[in-house]
Amino acid sequence: MDKVLLIIKREYLTRVRKKSFVVMTLLGPLLFVAMWAVPIWLAQSGPESKTVHVIDQSGMFAQAFTENKSSDVAFVYEKLSVEDAKEELEAGDYDGLLLIPRLAKGEDVNLMYFSEVNPGISLKQQIRKVVSQKLQEEKLKESGLSKEWLAKLNPSVGIRTVNVTPDGDEAESHSEAATVIGYIGAFMIYFFIFLYGTQVMRGVIEEKSNRIVEVIISSVRPFQLMMGKIIGVAGVVLTQFLIWIVLSFGLTTLIAILTGVSVGPSAPAMADPAMVAATADGVPQMMDALMTMNFGLIAFSFIFYFLGGYLLYAALFAAVGSTVDQDGDYQQFMFPLSMPLLFAIISLTVVIQDPHGTFAFWMSMIPFTSPIVMMMRVPFGVPIWQLALSMILLVGGFIFTTWLAARIYRIGILMNGSKVNYRVLLKWARMKY
Repeated sequence: MDKVLLIIKREYLTRVRKKSFVVMTLLGPLLFVAMWAVPIWLAQSGPESKTVHVIDQSGMFAQAFTENKSSDVAFVYEKLSVEDAKEELEAGDYDGLLLIPRLAKGEDVNLMYFSEVNPGISLKQQIRKVVSQKLQEEKLKESGLSKEWLAKLNPSVGIRTVNVTPDGDEAESHSEAATVIGYIGAFMIYFFIFLYGTQVMRGVIEEKSNRIVEVIISSVRPFQLMMGKIIGVAGVVLTQFLIWIVLSFGLTTLIAILTGVSVGPSAPAMADPAMVAATADGVPQMMDALMTMNFGLIAFSFIFYFLGGYLLYAALFAAVGSTVDQDGDYQQFMFPLSMPLLFAIISLTVVIQDPHGTFAFWMSMIPFTSPIVMMMRVPFGVPIWQLALSMILLVGGFIFTTWLAARIYRIGILMNGSKVNYRVLLKWARMKY
């Protein structure tokens, strides 16, 4: 045990003293904050304004575009011929030219948009919306109906979800908030397992290529060396993760104070009456739902599945590192090793649709996928027995993968120049001392 502690101490101190650790620890929060702050700042700044000239040969859309103007696009009706308007467009007098041809009843509407570069999706949607609304109004007039009558046929429907416990207690819930929290937690576990598992594998390869491991093995058993390395890196992971949380929170608060950038609906968005109405109804409901969430259980589950998933996969990454002689030779073993993680992150799109369904249940029980899938399910409220069973299976999976990886590691770490394939790995796993 003392030898394992010495290896853990050596791994921990060696890694935290590296310049790369210090740089990434300080740079990581800046990158995380930038990922959130820059898109929000750009959204609040709004897109660049554009000018689009409109030639309406149908005569049906007079003032339709100016009545539905937006803050980022100015529509100007043009009375020139198409050729003359194109010449002005080529001269750079405006950004785009919209041509509405003569329309015949019963035929599909096909517009033409001329510009130097491809227009954005939002501009095309805006043009399509204005034309569609105007045509709809014309058809309503022909039928003797009004817009108010049509609006009554499409009333807005809101759903408030309430969780009822066996004791009869009720608590507000919000599926959208649970989805965001679960997805962020699941994606962070996926990212960190890959990041730190790869560090364990590269550390094993480096020691093996430098022949340092042959000196170390003379004093400790391969299993002790592998476990010491995995647990030592786990300590580095927790240290870096805690520093990132503190620095990210501090930077986010500082940027919000200095720039006024806040995480919330932007000013232009709030100018939209529909957005204002949706916010007035949705935000209080979401805040009530957030207040009822068990954040203590969510935080505990995140730490448990983060460490459990890391330990399970780190043992396999260490075993892969022991089978190759130099960095870059491990690619043939990385694909089957990363497949369960990739499958888990892809399956989240199905889990979100039914977080309590059969597929989500079994995916959260399999140790290779449970760290990601169960983290997605926890904010939705998972029965305690399912959470406990998933954790027990994850611990069992960690013990099995560590046992299997140790049998490969004890032989692979001392083999040099050997051509290793899956048959050789199976042979090493079955080999007795």
